[in-house]
Amino acid sequence: MGNEPIVGPNDDRDAESHSEATAETEAETGADADIDTETDGGVRPYTVRLELVDEPGELLRALSPISDNGGNLLSIHHERGNITPRGHIPVEVDLECPPERFDDIVEGLRDAGVNVIQAGAERYGEEISVVFVGHLVENDLSETLSRIEAEAEAAVLDLSLAAPDGTDATSSARLRLAVDSGRTDAALESIRSIGADKDLTIVEPLLGGEA
Repeated sequence: MGNEPIVGPNDDRDAESHSEATAETEAETGADADIDTETDGGVRPYTVRLELVDEPGELLRALSPISDNGGNLLSIHHERGNITPRGHIPVEVDLECPPERFDDIVEGLRDAGVNVIQAGAERYGEEISVVFVGHLVENDLSETLSRIEAEAEAAVLDLSLAAPDGTDATSSARLRLAVDSGRTDAALESIRSIGADKDLTIVEPLLGGEA
């Protein structure tokens, strides 16, 4: 019996205190996990701006990728009185979805050939204005705009064309573009390349301001 440990009167209290501390730690850990679950789970609202061709079935084609990727439509707003420079209709779609599905929805829209102008607060966070000078109409202005959207990854928000001597002569076009935050330099580099291909002069903005 001489080898048995001696249990003092304070040992029981120490054991109880340790058990209570362990229980409190586990409870706090569980509470933190519940908070993280509430933060990460559920759905959140998003707004997506699109440009659609004014043709039958175009809206349905644009909405399909949203529902196919787990999004729920909240509202749809057509801006028929605000036709874009390319003759498209701006459409604003409010939806809700789990945060981890939003990128899939945007990718699904683009894969379906839908022109996504803005998707979420972080998309197209900067605007720039540039001026093209040259034979714009002769060089196919519509194709130039398409290349800007595709190669510069920019959205054409507004276009003002000035051709005082007729469309066959030198003209100028002022474009207001929306680009992703931090991509202004890359977008301008692509625009310079497009201008060089079409023998157009580009007047660029100064220090991120308007041209």
